Amino acid sequence: MAIFVATVGGAGLAPVAPGTVGSVVAALLLWLIPFSPPGLIVFLVAVTAAGIWAAPRAERLLGARDPGAIVIDEVAGLTLALLAAPRTLPVVVVAFLLFRVFDVVKPFPARAAERLPGGMGVVVDDLVAGLYTLGVLLALSAVAGWP
Repeated sequence: MAIFVATVGGAGLAPVAPGTVGSVVAALLLWLIPFSPPGLIVFLVAVTAAGIWAAPRAERLLGARDPGAIVIDEVAGLTLALLAAPRTLPVVVVAFLLFRVFDVVKPFPARAAERLPGGMGVVVDDLVAGLYTLGVLLALSAVAGWP
C-alpha cells in the first residue's frame, strides 16, 4: 500500500522523469476534479499526511533515500501551488511549469527541508516549491491581473 500511495498508483515508476510524470498526474487531477475550496484544503491535508506516512515505508522497500519513484510529494506541492488560484487550464499549465522549476532548483529553505527526518523530508521540500509557485501566481495576479 505504501508503494501504491507513494508512487501515486504507479506514476512514479515511469522510466523517465518520474517527478515530472507525477506532476502531470497531479495537474490533471487538479484541473479535472471540481474541488470546492474547502475540498481542496482537505485534499491537500490528506495527500500531505499520506505522503508523510508512505514515503519512509516506500524508501525502505525501494532501498533508497527519497527515490524518484516517490511522487506523492509532487501532488501535495502542486495542490498547495493552486490553493488560491483558479484551476483553469492556462493557470494549471503555468503552475505546473513554475512548480517543476522550483522543485528542481530547490530555493531556500527547500533544500534544507530535505534533511528533515522521515516522510517530512520527502514532502516538505515540495511544499516549499508549491509555496513559491503560489507566491508567483499571487504576484502575477496583483501586478498584472492574471489569472
